[in-house]
Amino acid sequence: MKFIQRLGYYLGGFSIGLIVLAFFLNGKQVSCDYGPKARVLKNINSKPINYTQTFISDSSTIKQILQKGNIDFSKSNPRQEPCGNYFIEGKHNDYLVSVVIKNCDSIVTVLDFKEVP
Repeated sequence: MKFIQRLGYYLGGFSIGLIVLAFFLNGKQVSCDYGPKARVLKNINSKPINYTQTFISDSSTIKQILQKGNIDFSKSNPRQEPCGNYFIEGKHNDYLVSVVIKNCDSIVTVLDFKEVP
């Protein structure tokens, strides 16, 4: 069998597989959270967030940072017992925002929030 024939069979099977996957996964909420950052952010966003009175006015900013921010694992302490602490930073309205949270089994608590122009 020549290379062109093998390539044709491969591409034909590959395209049929893509069509089958598109048919089965159409309209479903499927995500591929394989990296550590994505897994931690997904875990944090799946729990209720507890704000103290100081941070309640900035809750929308904090939610945005918790969804699309970057976790700095060198400043975080994820293995702390009973709840891990995470340092998350991101941009909001041209400000660098940092949030420190405590991630427990059933709730997330905001410990610190800073905006730097």
